[in-house]
Amino acid sequence: MTKKPCVFVVEDDDSIRKLLEVALSAKDYRVLCFENAVDALAEMSATLPDAVVMDIMMEGMDGITALKLMRDNARLRTVPVMMLTAKDTEADKVAGLDAGADDYLTKPFGVLELCARVRALLRRSGTPAAGGTLRSNGVELNLATREAMLDGHPLELTNKEFDLLRELMQRAPAAVEREALLQSVWGYDFVGETRTLDMHIGTLRAKLADDSAAPRFIKTVRGVGYRFIGEVETL
Repeated sequence: MTKKPCVFVVEDDDSIRKLLEVALSAKDYRVLCFENAVDALAEMSATLPDAVVMDIMMEGMDGITALKLMRDNARLRTVPVMMLTAKDTEADKVAGLDAGADDYLTKPFGVLELCARVRALLRRSGTPAAGGTLRSNGVELNLATREAMLDGHPLELTNKEFDLLRELMQRAPAAVEREALLQSVWGYDFVGETRTLDMHIGTLRAKLADDSAAPRFIKTVRGVGYRFIGEVETL
């Protein structure tokens, strides 16, 4: 018998938590619900989730703090996390992405879209890592260990930032369409919110100290998407 993927729902609003439990259970997931982040983190010591849907604004420990604790834990570091936020501001989204979120969804949201995004997270998390190293222009990515370096110094990237940079480097010098990046990095099988991609490009550029006006690494190709600048060596 195939094991059901386990999805943690961490949400302090009773009605939203129940809605998510019903919707995700209907997709044949095993759903564990928590009204606070402390209880969810405690359960993770015994049960490793396959994905987590977590609200940002909660009583006690907020979602960003909980996410940072997950990313500091070797056992939980690669668990895909989607953040839910009632705040539709770039600052809140950047905070979540910078803390290591794989995706975010602004309330109110559609149940079908949320389920599709969770399915995408689960599909991508089950993709085995390929070996090898990509090197170009001072950037080096070890695909097996998922370690990144910039000019000889460690580069702290979130899971999605690493995947996005890898995809751009592997396809360099070609421009990669926005829809293709969403599909390959997030696994979306529908036309999703492309702002997710733009936000990740923004945080990735910031960590690379890359000026979008005079880019060293990532160039915006208007009407198409993005491309990595320079020749990439595969070792």
